[in-house]
Amino acid sequence: MTAIRNDWTKEEIEAIYNGPILELIYQAATVHREFNDPQEVQVCTLLSVKTGGCPEDCSYCPQAARYHTDIKVHKLLPTDEVIAKAKEAKESGSTRFCMGAAWREVRDNRDFDRVLDMVKGVNELGLEVCCTLGMLTEEQAKKLKDAGLYAYNHNLDTSEEHYEEIISTRTYDDRLETLDNVRNAKISVCSGGIIGLGERDEDRIGMLHTLATLPEHPESVPVNALVPIEGTPLEEQPRVSIWEMVRMIATARIIMPKSMVRLSAGRVRMNTEEQALCFMAGANSIFAGDKLLTTSNPEVDEDKQMFQTLNLKPRKAFKNEESIKFEQIPS
Repeated sequence: MTAIRNDWTKEEIEAIYNGPILELIYQAATVHREFNDPQEVQVCTLLSVKTGGCPEDCSYCPQAARYHTDIKVHKLLPTDEVIAKAKEAKESGSTRFCMGAAWREVRDNRDFDRVLDMVKGVNELGLEVCCTLGMLTEEQAKKLKDAGLYAYNHNLDTSEEHYEEIISTRTYDDRLETLDNVRNAKISVCSGGIIGLGERDEDRIGMLHTLATLPEHPESVPVNALVPIEGTPLEEQPRVSIWEMVRMIATARIIMPKSMVRLSAGRVRMNTEEQALCFMAGANSIFAGDKLLTTSNPEVDEDKQMFQTLNLKPRKAFKNEESIKFEQIPS
């Protein structure tokens, strides 16, 4: 039985990450089968409920107000419109619905009250509700939890060493503090990063090390490949290769066996065969729908065809909760 560890060293993770690629995929697939159904993939939908105008300077993000991109800024969407989008997502097979707002941090105002109403409404549909709203306090996290929030996404993006090259308007410790606040509020933590930001392999290993040595592994670890957007500082970055994605996914699966590893941004550039490699290496979640906040994503019909070709089945909502309840039933 593979042990769940929070004491990984960078050297151990480096040895895994740099292993022969086919052996690495085999090891990850073996661990994946020990903890998960390899034919099961969770389908998630991500909706931008407030777009653009963000005061941050994240070098990859077209929503930063200081960059000249084609993003159309819009204020917080009406609650009814968001609930309607969530219903559409559920009908298309999604079991998790994530709402993103281009804020630096959550503020205690009417907009936050409206987000709480959105969370309540989506939760009532039987979907796992996730939000990504920037930094938040523990008190705000508890309000989200009380409203029915299941998960909160707050990515580390990259290693602590490379972080200042990508973002200067907040610190790495700010990100870790938000993760602590989310965990303390008993909300499921969703945190991963982006590759293709000009980082080195050491930075990718460093980010994985930070995630794998948190007090608890994130329930969800998104692995994103940069989609360069014209008008951002990283618009000229070369495409990340499929083998780089596979190394990240496989290493994440081996060192965080129970986590959902999400094949996230960059999937639109992958064919079915490349995505199949990622699933073999331990990815067990995707984002569906034609948009990931502001970047393009494969069409829903394409994903349905891929699921049929690969004999994949959608994961049910709240499956982790059901397994916990089952384990607590006395024999």
